[in-house]
Amino acid sequence: MEMQFQERVLVVEDDPFIRALLGELLAGAGMIVKTAHTVDAALAILNNFEPHVVVSDLDLGKGPSGVDLLNRVHTERPWVGLVVLSSHAAPTLAVGSFAAVPESAVYLVKNRLSSIADVRQAIEVAISHAHTEPIGSAPTDEPPIVLSQAQAEILHLMAEGYSNAGIAKARGTSKRAAESLVQRTLAAMGIDSDSEFNSRVLAVRLWQEGRVVIR
Repeated sequence: MEMQFQERVLVVEDDPFIRALLGELLAGAGMIVKTAHTVDAALAILNNFEPHVVVSDLDLGKGPSGVDLLNRVHTERPWVGLVVLSSHAAPTLAVGSFAAVPESAVYLVKNRLSSIADVRQAIEVAISHAHTEPIGSAPTDEPPIVLSQAQAEILHLMAEGYSNAGIAKARGTSKRAAESLVQRTLAAMGIDSDSEFNSRVLAVRLWQEGRVVIR
């Protein structure tokens, strides 16, 4: 009898609900799944589990990020497939760092996924290292919002709750310069700072919806 191939998948996600749900769905699809909530926990599992694929969120809370993990796996285990599963369309927005994920990684944006089949397909593509087109990123009616790297950094600081004074301190600049950067970032996102809504909340919401890309 021919034995059926079972993919071994390591899921790294700090949200316990998403971690458990994804683990159960992939296991139900016939895969062998281990889960971790931090980079350290993932590295400990890697030593014994030897997965075919690592599926990781980018923002894992305090400590090393998913970007750090994926780059380390890519360097030390180049035969392991990599899948990004993020709420954000660009790594900079997720972790506030300009470090890039490995080019071989399949990048998925959570709110663009239609079903677990998208994740399964990404895993298969990552194993084959034949990643050519984004998966789960079908075009939408809304055009992407394009920000520069400097504007993305400002957006990340706003999402962290920094005031203009806090942004100025974090960037080592004057408060007036920080205010100007914030206004230019909001303008680039098409947000009117004089509207009846909180412009910063609107900006962060667009970011969380995966509408923002960096160029």
